[in-house]
Formats: sequence, C-alpha cells, structure tokens
Amino acid sequence: MPDLQPFLDIATEAALAAGAVLQSYWGKLDSVQEKGRPGDLLTEADKASEAVVLEILTRHFPNHGILAEESGNVGLSESEFLWAIDPLDGTTNYAHQYPMYSVSIGLLIQGQPQVGVVYCPFFNELFRAAKGLGATRDRQPIRVSHTAELSKSLLVTGFAYDRRETIDTNYAEFCQLTHLTQGVRRGGSASVDLAYVACGRLDGYWERGLSPWDLAAGIVLVEEAGGRVTAYDGGPFDFASGRILATNGRVHTALSQALQTVRPLPEFDPATWQA
Repeated sequence: MPDLQPFLDIATEAALAAGAVLQSYWGKLDSVQEKGRPGDLLTEADKASEAVVLEILTRHFPNHGILAEESGNVGLSESEFLWAIDPLDGTTNYAHQYPMYSVSIGLLIQGQPQVGVVYCPFFNELFRAAKGLGATRDRQPIRVSHTAELSKSLLVTGFAYDRRETIDTNYAEFCQLTHLTQGVRRGGSASVDLAYVACGRLDGYWERGLSPWDLAAGIVLVEEAGGRVTAYDGGPFDFASGRILATNGRVHTALSQALQTVRPLPEFDPATWQA
C-alpha cells in the first residue's frame, strides 16, 4: 500500500478550494435545475466546485481515475486509483440556504476506500481520514461515540430521489427507529451524516439509494474513528447496493436487527400521492 499522506493532503487542498467556490455562490444562485427526478437539483455552484476539484486532482494525479457526480467517469478507467467526488453533497439544502452541505472527496485503491475528506464550508469544519492514519476534525483526532444501547442513541438517515416511484422508501424504517431511539434526524447530506457519526455527534446512520461519491470519503472517516460500516444485514458493505449502515460499532448489531424486521407501511403506494 502506498503512503497515503500525499493523497490526503491533495484531497484536502481540493476540498478547501471547492468549499471556497461554494461559499462565493452562497445565496447568489442564478438558476436551479432538476437533473431528472424531482428534487435532484443542479446549480452553477455544483459545476464550479467540481471543476476546481477536477483541475487539482488531474494536475497532481494525471494517471488516476475519477468518478464525479456531475462529470461521470474522468481519467483512466483501468487505474487502481479512483477518486469519488461529490462537489456539493446536499444541493437541495444549499439551494434553500440550509447550511448542511459539504464537499466530499474519497480515494478508492483497488476498489477499497482508503482516503476521505469532507469539508463543510458554512461551518468551516474539515474532516479528514486515511487508512492507518486516523480521523480528524480540524486537525484534531476524533472518535465515535460510546453509546451502547439503541434506546439511548441518536441516529440519522435520508430519503432517496426515487421515493415517489418505489415502495422501498425508507419511511417505515424511519418510523420504526424513531420509536426505538432517542430520535432520528434527516440531515440531507450523506457525507456530513457520516462525518458526524465519526466525530460522535450521532451514533448511527443508514440510508438507501446512494452512490459511491456520497459515501467513499465518509466510510474512511467512520472506520478510522473506530466505527463500523456494513450492509444493512451486517455483511460486507457493497457500493453497488446503494445501501449503508454505519455506526459507532456498539449499537451496530441492534440497529441491523431492527432494520431487518421493518416491513413497508401498509397500503402505501407513493404513485397515488399527489404533490
């Protein structure tokens, strides 16, 4: 395994530069577009932020592959190094000037997340991690929480853009876990949710309908902070599934079991609902 510190440093440079771009557009958007599904937004800030990240990464690592939310696959597809980038994770929040959003930059080496940087520009919080190097917030070490009982935990989740088109909506899970815990939050940015699990503000996170750029950086943060990341059933995490369960480790089994016992809400068909 190569020395990961140089990758972490360049990812940090890119995240901070992109964050500055996002702040320059804050509250000044000229247009907000829908990319396909209702609520899946795109702004000029997304594009400008991604351009900065791509420029920095391709300049330093011209032989690496890149998977970016807006640009798709960039660079060498056969490379063992793949950068997974979300230049604005939480676009809907950002468009409404709700401050939960971030720049997320993760590096996969031979398919495994090894480096992650999540920068939250509004709060000027910088989360960084690399395998074997630990996890930090603003350059100070962080650890997951010590909460050991699901009933005493605070969780976070989200709802995918296809929720109007499927009965697999995560609504039933949200209701069930709200009853079993001290609360479930919906932050609107997967990378921020994972960073908050890593630093102990939240005890666990689950969600479906996600992409590698949503998760790559945050996975490294959680694992390097002492947490656990798996599939819903506790098996190995798989990017292709779009589903993740990430916790402090102590509530992991209980949360996994709770998710597996949930059934869809009765007589609920999103297609029959009118906005």
